Amino acid sequence: MGNDFKREATQAEIEQMKALLETDLKNGSLGLGTGLEYDPGIYSSTSEVLELAKITSTYGGRYISHMRSEDIYLNQSIDEILTIGREADIPVQISHFKLARKGLWGKSPEILRKLDSARTTGIAVSADIYPYQYWQSSMTVLFPERNFESRETAEFALTELTTPEGMIISTFDAKPEYENLTLAEIAKLRNEDPVTTYIELIKISQKQPGERIIAKSMDLEDIKSILNWPFTNLCSDGSPDGHPRGWGSYPKYLNMDTGQSLEAKINKMTLKAAQNLNLNKIGQIKEGYYADLVLFNLDSIKDKATFENSTLKSEGINFVFVSGEIAYANQMLTKVYSGRIIKRIN
Repeated sequence: MGNDFKREATQAEIEQMKALLETDLKNGSLGLGTGLEYDPGIYSSTSEVLELAKITSTYGGRYISHMRSEDIYLNQSIDEILTIGREADIPVQISHFKLARKGLWGKSPEILRKLDSARTTGIAVSADIYPYQYWQSSMTVLFPERNFESRETAEFALTELTTPEGMIISTFDAKPEYENLTLAEIAKLRNEDPVTTYIELIKISQKQPGERIIAKSMDLEDIKSILNWPFTNLCSDGSPDGHPRGWGSYPKYLNMDTGQSLEAKINKMTLKAAQNLNLNKIGQIKEGYYADLVLFNLDSIKDKATFENSTLKSEGINFVFVSGEIAYANQMLTKVYSGRIIKRIN
């Protein structure tokens, strides 16, 4: 679709997508992934995603999605992924599952019951989640209609979806002096109200691109509830910098009071993740399986990464083995490259 992506795809374009997807699936891709809250995926219709999911299903692949909405239209987005799972007869995974709106806080048990009900009808729905109340994305993602000058939308975003104090500007190339400040702090520097500042920062970044935010939107009890769902695995959803989840998710989870046993938490990190992606010979300590192992000290393992310094290494990790080779020891990479290409199994 090139740069002309702010629309639904034509049937001819969908056929091109299907051909590209089929080639990838023949070469061992795990399945189909979408980011429906972001450009360009936000402009796609459910029907075009469904056509691609049906191709994926014929090859025994899976569907994983950053859903169309994690806040305002969460329930409709869940309905969409369940529809795709049912009509394409394909396992579906909700990527980095969250209830990112104040009006949804406390409703995770109700939503999980909906997913359980879907599973009883044969829809193999699962999810992954990271153990933080903050997410990371762009400033524009909280404008689902992409109406970036709307004060009404900005006010809603800063009251219902996050707060000026809870929004951290992690990257801002146009004015690097704003980085690591909250929107509230920047508004004070500019002698503006936060809504005005939010709209103005988007305008600035559209002229000189390069921005990321970290924003607090989730309730801790909902995170714990989702972590305890039997079909959830842990994820980081993290890049190497910007948000501490990239370096701290797994040790942080080990230290969280979730009511789970150590064994249950390790299962979420390993076997459940492998099962949700249908990975072969991965996720268990078992003869014939790949020896991908982490040796850690339960008494000292701790995440150190912060929002101010997101790349601090965790403590208490002694060794990491990849395919039986030591890849990490003494807080250092060994530069032994023993990884494998992971391909789909049918």
